[in-house]
Amino acid sequence: MGHNTSEEFDSVIRICKDLFIRKTKDYGTAWRILRLSSITDQIFIKAQRIRTLEEKKVSKVGEDITSEYIGIINYCIIAMMQMEMDETHPTDIPADQVEALYDGIVKETKDLMFAKNHDYGEAWRDMRISSLTDLILMKLLRVKQIEDNEGQTVASEGIKANYQDMLNYSAFALIKLS
Repeated sequence: MGHNTSEEFDSVIRICKDLFIRKTKDYGTAWRILRLSSITDQIFIKAQRIRTLEEKKVSKVGEDITSEYIGIINYCIIAMMQMEMDETHPTDIPADQVEALYDGIVKETKDLMFAKNHDYGEAWRDMRISSLTDLILMKLLRVKQIEDNEGQTVASEGIKANYQDMLNYSAFALIKLS
């Protein structure tokens, strides 16, 4: 059976974006108050919860792994939006502007995914979902270390590349779960 990664990715992102835009209409852009380290911690909580659910196979709050991966994607996008804005940028951003920012970040991240897929031959298709979760957790620990080092790196990718990878790993997991 053939796969169309572009269509599958777009389908996953449509679900994430629809939820994000609906929440933006409900809550506005209250997330603008969050520091990058707080967003990283929110992603960490979601990834850790996925890992717990993978191991225990039962949820006591009724949310499943799928909703957590959607949350990771949307928080990664929030983080990258925050990186593009400084504290002088307004806190309240109109929904149409948020949607344009969302689309731009997704396009850039999807382009990166295709460049890496070309080099790795879509190896993610043969991976376990639990391995994608572990990779997200590893990337989070890297981001936390970079944040603790005040953004300074010696030989590694910066924070944004790690958020992009986490977004793509989450999209892969959602594709595999569907």
